[in-house]
Amino acid sequence: MKKKYGIGKYILTVVLLILFIVPFYLMVINSFKTTQQFVDSPFSLPNGIDFKNYVDAFKKMNFMGAFTNSLIIMVVSVILIIFSSSMAAYFLVRHKWKINKIIFAILVASMIVPFQAVMIPLVSIYGNLDLMNSKWVLMFMYMGFGQAFAIFIFHGFIKNIPLEMEEAALIDGCNKMQSFFRIVFPLLKPVIITVLILDVLWIWNDYLLPSLVLLSPAERTLPLSTYNFFNSYSVDFAPLMAGIVLTILPVLIVYLFCQKHIVKGVVQGAIK
Repeated sequence: MKKKYGIGKYILTVVLLILFIVPFYLMVINSFKTTQQFVDSPFSLPNGIDFKNYVDAFKKMNFMGAFTNSLIIMVVSVILIIFSSSMAAYFLVRHKWKINKIIFAILVASMIVPFQAVMIPLVSIYGNLDLMNSKWVLMFMYMGFGQAFAIFIFHGFIKNIPLEMEEAALIDGCNKMQSFFRIVFPLLKPVIITVLILDVLWIWNDYLLPSLVLLSPAERTLPLSTYNFFNSYSVDFAPLMAGIVLTILPVLIVYLFCQKHIVKGVVQGAIK
């Protein structure tokens, strides 16, 4: 029985692996074709390795400018989310006020509200305040939308940290802020890595929110810059495939180099 279960689990893993790999495989092989070849036979192998589509995509996307915009927005937003949500979660855990329980419940409940439900009011309000087309406004929005889930994760982890450690630090002369950054924050490393991974992937790949906020071509992120391949009546598919590969490549490289630390952080966070 256990042997059959093991074989079934192995087969399921292989099937899921194929389902995940096939779209990426098709994207890569079609990035070396012409658009006509892509339309005629999207599943066939390319006739040869030609990087013309990548060169065209690099220029048409203004890759370096869009990459810089994406990197700034992602790094600043993730830092803001991690520091603000960890401190908020610490406050909610260590102060047993009724209002804190209500605030935490509201934050958890807000996670079920889809972004599309607040999208139009958000754009209307910020548009009337003339605050659109700014990377800093977009970072502020990301910080706001990322708070609920991050606080939920940090909240559960901080509850397991013994209060006696902080009391000992307070006796030694630390204030509350020093106690948090010297005692609690270093212990949050596993869950920080978990939040970091999820938020980096979310912000780097996000298309909808930047498309509503960043109106100028000079402010576009990498996902937004792929829109340059869409014309009024047609789509330049082959360079588009190359552009998508260039868009996901930075995150893929970071993951390959940091996968040991990422897996370790996720596992430790799950155990806690």
